[in-house]
Amino acid sequence: MTHTYIAGGVVLNKKGEVLIVNQLGLSWSLPKGHIEEGEDELAAAKREIFEESGISQLSVIKRLGSYDRARIALDVTKEDKLEIRTITLFLFTTPQMTLEPRDAENPEARWVPRQEVTDYLTHRKDRYFFKNIIPEIDELFPPK
Repeated sequence: MTHTYIAGGVVLNKKGEVLIVNQLGLSWSLPKGHIEEGEDELAAAKREIFEESGISQLSVIKRLGSYDRARIALDVTKEDKLEIRTITLFLFTTPQMTLEPRDAENPEARWVPRQEVTDYLTHRKDRYFFKNIIPEIDELFPPK
């Protein structure tokens, strides 16, 4: 079993919508990816958001926390328990609205209303984490 460290973000646009990304046309998640050697969590989160969505103008609001989960298997209804991931997410805002993914493994990105995010997220632990931070996001950025 391997243990990897992942960083990413919950990105809000000026309408209060949340950025989600698609992996290999099979699953949906918040933008995130592996922390590369020499990178800290925040730098990795910004890089991954850019690669998966084209968003480069990011204002960091705060660190939202971390959680562990298994990687999603190619059959997205299952987990690959050979890889456990520690995922750290930050809250960002951006003035950018146009999404232009640069990573071929993440071919699609979209803005969705925050109340619909959990309808898209494939992994149950991603959904659970997001549900638990909605009150915090709503307090900082009341829904419009």
